[in-house]
Amino acid sequence: MSIVIHRLGRVEYEPTYAAMQAFTSERSLQPSSDVRDQLWICEHPPVFTQGLAGKPEHIFLPGDIPVVQTNRGGQVTYHGPGQVVGYPLIDLKRAGYFVKEYVYRIEESVIRTLLYFGVTGHRVAGAPGIYVRLDDPAGHTPLPQRPQKGADAAPDFTGLGKIGALGIKVSRNCTYHGVSLNVAMDLEPFSRINPCGYSGLQTVDLSTIGVSVGWTEAADVLSHKLATYLAP
Repeated sequence: MSIVIHRLGRVEYEPTYAAMQAFTSERSLQPSSDVRDQLWICEHPPVFTQGLAGKPEHIFLPGDIPVVQTNRGGQVTYHGPGQVVGYPLIDLKRAGYFVKEYVYRIEESVIRTLLYFGVTGHRVAGAPGIYVRLDDPAGHTPLPQRPQKGADAAPDFTGLGKIGALGIKVSRNCTYHGVSLNVAMDLEPFSRINPCGYSGLQTVDLSTIGVSVGWTEAADVLSHKLATYLAP
């Protein structure tokens, strides 16, 4: 059963969050075979969202940007215009894979999206999300700090910028919240927080690494990759 893609455009964060919760709650009351998985693609007006592990001290200058407490995993991040946000609403039991695999598939979707635009995305051990080399965004050399068996050191972001963030919630085997990809944003609000709880972690978008692409094209590619890689 294919994923139904809904392109929501620019929508306020809090009503979207409430709608995801409602969808997930309602589907748990129905036979899983009756409810098709969905993928919501959107962008948000400026907002900081705090995850369950979030600490108030990681938001030091919110200014006029609202802060919303959420039930997703992870810590604080920023959403704003020029960022593609994808919310997969997936029944993992029906899809046939577990949470760790789900996270891997989302990250792979972002990596493949970046590859489409000539950029190499990387994983960093101990730090969910997707990163790019600041000095060589298209280079394919594997990172020494990539996930490897037996590696349990603190995440190392030397020479890297974060371009894709991940924060999920799983309730009764069903997912919500999701992933964001920075396309062409005002990145200043990221300087008001420790992104994902990491002091000094640089955040980038496609525009700052020299890739000129419209929001709609980036959204189309990411939604296609997510629909492909999250399929059962």
